[in-house]
Amino acid sequence: MHLSGRYVHRIVPEDVGKRVSVRIRLPDGRFTDIVGVVEDWTDGVLLMRRRDDSTAEVVESTIVASRIVPPAPPRRRARRDDRP
Repeated sequence: MHLSGRYVHRIVPEDVGKRVSVRIRLPDGRFTDIVGVVEDWTDGVLLMRRRDDSTAEVVESTIVASRIVPPAPPRRRARRDDRP
């Protein structure tokens, strides 16, 4: 049995400020995913801020699939190991 999915590009410029997941096609034909908040969408280029505070510029024409995702869960505090 072969299951095939269909990529759907669901985000629009009005989604600036929302957390999204995008799958882009790299120049060598492979795919990669980026998750982050869309900070800007100008002239077909998205500026996304990742959870680690780094940014990624994504050319809209390279997006093969996208969707809005829930906010990131809060980071867990480091566990203290000072038990007696």
